Amino acid sequence: MNNNTKENKMGTMKVSKLMVSMSIPAILSMLVQALYNIVDSVFVSRVSDDALTAVSLAFPIQLIIIACFVGLGIGINSLISRKLGEQDHEAASNAAEHGILLCIVLYVIILLIGILFANSFFTLFTDSQNIINLGTEYIKIIMIFSFGRLLAQAGTSILQGSGNMIHPMISQLCGAVFNIILDPILIFGYLGFPALGVKGAAIATISAQILSMVYILIVLFTKQNSVKLNLRTFKYDSKILKGIMQVGLPATIMQAIGSVMVTGLNLILAGFGEASVTVLGVYYKLQSLIFMPVFGLSQGVMPIIGYNYGSKNRKRLMKALKLGIIAAVVYMTLGFLVFQIIPAQLLELFDSSDEMMKIGVPAFRIISYVFPLAAVSIMCGTAFQGMGKAYISMIVSILRQLVVLLPGAFILGKLFGLDGVWVSFVLAEIVGIVVVLVSIKKIYEEQLLKW
Repeated sequence: MNNNTKENKMGTMKVSKLMVSMSIPAILSMLVQALYNIVDSVFVSRVSDDALTAVSLAFPIQLIIIACFVGLGIGINSLISRKLGEQDHEAASNAAEHGILLCIVLYVIILLIGILFANSFFTLFTDSQNIINLGTEYIKIIMIFSFGRLLAQAGTSILQGSGNMIHPMISQLCGAVFNIILDPILIFGYLGFPALGVKGAAIATISAQILSMVYILIVLFTKQNSVKLNLRTFKYDSKILKGIMQVGLPATIMQAIGSVMVTGLNLILAGFGEASVTVLGVYYKLQSLIFMPVFGLSQGVMPIIGYNYGSKNRKRLMKALKLGIIAAVVYMTLGFLVFQIIPAQLLELFDSSDEMMKIGVPAFRIISYVFPLAAVSIMCGTAFQGMGKAYISMIVSILRQLVVLLPGAFILGKLFGLDGVWVSFVLAEIVGIVVVLVSIKKIYEEQLLKW
C-alpha cells in the first residue's frame, strides 16, 4: 500500500468506518493480552497462595516497564500520525528510527534496575522469605528480557501511527496465544518439561514477547509500509527527539504514576493483611478485561486524531473523539454490570480463600463504579496525546492518583476500614473527569474553533 492510499484513508474515509477498521484489530489483540494476563495469574494461583501474592507484589514493577514502552509508543504514534497529516513523510520515518533507538536505551536502564534492586523491593511489603524469593525470581526474568516487549511496542506504534493496524494485531495475538500455551507447560511441567512454578510463568511471558518482537521487526524491515526504516542512514535530529518526548515522556510519567499508586496502595493494604494486597492484585488482573479493549479503541482513534490535527480538520477530529467516547462508555458500563452481578464468581477463578472472598466482593462492587467515568477520561486523554498535548493527561493522572487517591485511601481507610480504601477510587475518578472535560472544552474554544 502506497503512502497516498494511507493518507487518504486517514484523511478522507468516513470517520465511523475508519475508526472501526483501525480499532477492531487493536481491541481484539488487547482482549487476548488481557486474557493471557488473567490466565497467567490463574495458573500461578494453583501453585500456592505465596506464588499469587508474589506475582501481585511484582505488579507495580511491571507497571513501570509498561510505562516505559507504552509512553514511548504513544510518543512515536502521535508524532508519526501528525507528520503524515502534514505530508512530511521523511520526518515520520525519522521519528520511527529515533523511536527504535530510544527503546534500546530504555532497555539498558530497565536491565540495570532489575539486576540491582529487584530483591530489595519485595522486602518493603512482606517478611516472608518465600514470597520475597518467588517475587524476585519472577521479576528479574521479566526485566532482564524486557527488550522483547519494548521493541515489539515500538514497532507496533510505528505501524499504528501510519494507519496499519493488522500487523500489530497479528504480532500481539501470536505472543498472547504462545504465552497461554506455554504457561501450563512450564508452570506445572507438562510434555516432559520440569515444573518451574512462578519462574515458568515468567519464562512463558518473555518468550511470547520475544516472538511478537521478531514478527513486528520482520514486518517493519521487509514489508511495504508508509514509514520507511533505514537505520544505516539514521541522522540524529533534536527536533524529532523533542517531538517524541513531548508526548512520550508525559505519557510515561502518567503510566509510571500508576506504579507509584499501586505500590502506595499495597503499603496501605498491607496493614489490613496479605489477603487485601492479593485481592487488589486480582482486581487489576480482572479489570484489564474491561480496560484493555478501551485502550485498544484508543490506539485506533489516536492516529485519526493526530492525522486530522496535523491537517487541521476539526470536524473529523471531533467526530472521532465523540464516537470513541460513546463506544468506550457503552463497553465500560457493561463491565460495570459484570463486576456488580458476579464478583464472587470472578474471584473464584483465582481459587480465592474465604478471607479473599469476604474482602473482594465488596471491593469489586465499589471500585467498578469508576468504569463509565474512566471511559470518558481515557478517550479524552487519547485526544490530548494525539494532539501532542500529553502533559494535560499527565497532570490529570498526578491529580487523580497521587493527590486524591492515595491520600484518600489512607485517610478513609483509617476512618472506615477497607471499604474506605475502595471508595477513594471513585472519588479520584470524579475529580479526574471534571478536570479532563474542562481541559477539552478549553482546547476546543481556544484552538480548534479557529480552524
